[in-house]
Amino acid sequence: MGNDLAAFAKGNGVKYFMISYTDLFGGQRAKLVPAQAIADMQKDGAGFAGFATWLDLTPAHPDMLAVPDPDSVIQLPWKPEVAWIAANCMMDEKTVAQAPRNTLKRLIDEAAGDGMHVKTGVEAEFFLISPDGKTISDEYDTASKPCYDQQAVMRRYDVIAEICDHMLALGWGAYQNDHEDANGQFEMNWAFDDALATADKHSFFKFMVRSVAEKHGLRATFMPKPFPGLTGNGCHAHISVWDKDGKTNVFADNAMELGLSAKGRHFLGGIMKHASALAAITNPTVNSYKRINAPRTVSGATWAPNSVTWTGNNRTHMVRVPGPGRFELRLPDGAANPYLLQAVIIAAGLDGIRSKADPGKRYDIDMYQFGHTVEGAPKLPLNLLDALREFDNDKSLKAALGEEFSSAYLKLKHQEWNSYASHFTQWERDHTLDI
Repeated sequence: MGNDLAAFAKGNGVKYFMISYTDLFGGQRAKLVPAQAIADMQKDGAGFAGFATWLDLTPAHPDMLAVPDPDSVIQLPWKPEVAWIAANCMMDEKTVAQAPRNTLKRLIDEAAGDGMHVKTGVEAEFFLISPDGKTISDEYDTASKPCYDQQAVMRRYDVIAEICDHMLALGWGAYQNDHEDANGQFEMNWAFDDALATADKHSFFKFMVRSVAEKHGLRATFMPKPFPGLTGNGCHAHISVWDKDGKTNVFADNAMELGLSAKGRHFLGGIMKHASALAAITNPTVNSYKRINAPRTVSGATWAPNSVTWTGNNRTHMVRVPGPGRFELRLPDGAANPYLLQAVIIAAGLDGIRSKADPGKRYDIDMYQFGHTVEGAPKLPLNLLDALREFDNDKSLKAALGEEFSSAYLKLKHQEWNSYASHFTQWERDHTLDI
């Protein structure tokens, strides 16, 4: 695609560019820039008031400049005259260290310095709901076991097929779509890629799904637990590490248990070691903990972990190793910031490799039925405040992610928790009026 965005616009009929960055809370922020101005923007960046978004900045800070990364440009398949492009945040000619994409890029470079090329894929689940957000959009989607329901997926064929057609046109390697375990819930899969490319695609995917849903008079949500009694939205991450050329999977070793090499076990050990702290990143909202700590759903299972355990090909644990050379982290949910999700995985994994962390005992039991028999495995945080405290106490993970980022994230997330804690609810009235 080349590095000249003005030439890209001319060659592809692009009239406008969306110069986009993602803030600490996963909010996608953009400016719509006419193609005639993109050359200057490519050089100098588009100006934003950082304080006006979820970044730890003040109104007195100078302009934050979002400098577009030309390698990330994506022409909107549903509106080809517009191109989306991810940007790196700068201020006073310096990188904004707390910005999520910058945090991820620094960790990718750190891994590369150790000769490691991290590749990941994500499974971003979502619901198609009514525009007011109160109900699922399909009144006939009522089965108690709705997963893979062919009738229900075909009733939403126009939306799902349009999104899949777009991913195919973009060359993402889309390969399957299904109705998921909750009524109104779907999952769409595309090929794994380098961690930064996966994060950019994940960010764009959320934008694309919402846009196409709105075009069809619906609303899409990635909220972790939008409806009580139904399975929540996970965002499982599949992780492998390759050599510096990206050609040999260094996690793969058929002579080792489950085909996972010593380096792969140590990376997994880092994930297990930091699990309770990284939950503050992978499960970043108050609502996230209604998915992790949910009672059994209508379908019979939550499909979400609540303990720090790992296994082979068994979906009831926090981590499963479904085949040689990779593992699946089942902890993240739909609210996870696409860039911070990848960053915290790399940070924890690098620490695991450097400290030769042991992932601990492997369990192959059904955790939903026999989890109470497991001794010694930590429970995941009960709520966002507990997760933030775990993260704050994990000095090595905070240092790996960067002190400026960690400080900003903790400050803003504690503000969010305090806002939630001070909010009066109907539950309090129902249970306390007559005390």
